[in-house]
Amino acid sequence: MARIGIIGSEGRMGRAIAAMLADDGHDLAGGVDRGGDVARLADGSDVLVDFSSPGALQDNLYAAIGAGIPILIGTTGLEESHHQAIDHAARAVPVLQTGNTSLGVTLLAHLLREATARLGADWDVEIVEMHHRHKVDAPSGTALLLGEAAARGRGIVLAEHSERGRDGHTGARRPGAIGFASLRGGTVAGEHSVILAGEDERLILSHHAENRRLFARGAVRAAQWLIGRPPGRYGMEDVLEL
Repeated sequence: MARIGIIGSEGRMGRAIAAMLADDGHDLAGGVDRGGDVARLADGSDVLVDFSSPGALQDNLYAAIGAGIPILIGTTGLEESHHQAIDHAARAVPVLQTGNTSLGVTLLAHLLREATARLGADWDVEIVEMHHRHKVDAPSGTALLLGEAAARGRGIVLAEHSERGRDGHTGARRPGAIGFASLRGGTVAGEHSVILAGEDERLILSHHAENRRLFARGAVRAAQWLIGRPPGRYGMEDVLEL
């Protein structure tokens, strides 16, 4: 069994992954939270799973490189500098970065990319997401993942076509825009819907997370998949061979 080390072990996802490992008989190498010794954890692990914070990412990547082991990054709220650090680390070790470890969301993104590649640019794309009241970033990492899938299907750059936080007299919707709306409340684990609105018809693709276990299940599967891979940057679509 693979020895999986959890960074951010006291967070919601960290605890869910630890429980999943125990239920399935996998080997938990250990866990660290804020201020913990990540390098020591990496030395005793076959793969690291990081659900901590963007501010800790660089040290976590250094730990994976130092131990020569893969790392799965599920931390959301990453900025361009973080992605550059991931690209650099991926030259030395296998790195899988994703905004969502759900296998269902991974397939949803694939279907969305296929849909936007085939439907014309006159079909408007709106992404609506809802999460629990404690979530600190918006749009969610999953919403951005879906936005990137829609943009790739159209052959455009998401940052140049994204519309967020509409309020007041905004004017008409920009042609080709990809819109985002974020809702927060209660204990919602995660709900995402992509509305493709054309002339006289709408196509809605949705995913509803009923329990955090599904994300833990996907993270464990992806972490095991990473072991033995050559250095490089991977995504959940590689795990499903999409």
